[in-house]
Amino acid sequence: MIRWGILSTARIAARIVEGARNAASARIVAVGSRDLARAQAYASAHGIPRAHGSYEALLADPDVDAIYIPLPNSLHVPWSVRALEAGKHVLCEKPLARDPDAVAEAFDAASRAGRVLMEAFMWRFHPQTEELVRLVRAGAVGDVRLVRASFGFGAIGSDDVRLQRALEGGALMDVGCYCVSALRLLCGEPVGVRGEQVLGGDGGVDIRFAGVLRFPGDVLGLFDCGMDVHRRHSLEVVGADGTIVVPSPWQTPFGGEILVTRGDETTRIAPPAVDPYGRELDAVADAIASGAPPLLDRAESVAQARVIADLYRAAAR
Repeated sequence: MIRWGILSTARIAARIVEGARNAASARIVAVGSRDLARAQAYASAHGIPRAHGSYEALLADPDVDAIYIPLPNSLHVPWSVRALEAGKHVLCEKPLARDPDAVAEAFDAASRAGRVLMEAFMWRFHPQTEELVRLVRAGAVGDVRLVRASFGFGAIGSDDVRLQRALEGGALMDVGCYCVSALRLLCGEPVGVRGEQVLGGDGGVDIRFAGVLRFPGDVLGLFDCGMDVHRRHSLEVVGADGTIVVPSPWQTPFGGEILVTRGDETTRIAPPAVDPYGRELDAVADAIASGAPPLLDRAESVAQARVIADLYRAAAR
């Protein structure tokens, strides 16, 4: 049983609290905030035994084995490194960073400390994703020609951290990273990227971003994301012999759906209903117990950051 501490009371952390209840190996034992009253209120609301009035106090708690970090993007690597140096395993919210060198720095700290670090892309742990990969690898729609992905939402406040450049906000960092993750999972590593962005927010973050990735074998990956659009999320694999559509690829807390079309016939596949956040926590526990790298290891996270950096450079050009 891994005893977890949550570093901050960010809204997304509630998903991990619920995930721990559905995990075989996780128990949330502490939460830390820069404000003790806020930490105590959060702990009371979520049934967490201990509250700390600083992040440092949480990292010093001897009864905490691992830390979950849901801070703004710019703080992911610094606090991951501090947690690892404090002897804690770390699950850090995606994306770890937009700089592959910074991601490598975090994994270097994990190696020195002998601790597990994993990027928290919960969608990778849903049976829906596993079934999608199995179908593509098995040639369910023939050779892959094109993959399309989208993730967008709107109606966020002007003070939202995702609109602040200093905190590494932006649509690509917040939701487009899911699309990039999917394209890489299904197609490999790109040999070329192009990007277009629309800037807004505080200091000019990308409020909309569209990208084209070219993969080996002339496979194309297209994605778009946004923070000022109608809610949308989808994933489509276009093969030589058919298509696979996942209507809700990213935020599927329990059940999901995959539609496979060949010719005029469409088959609906309903993967098992699970909590991917719980499976994510169990994956960290498995890596701790086995000593083997987690599913999302150093190579995966560095490559993910490299593509994000390449996309931003392409959009700037």
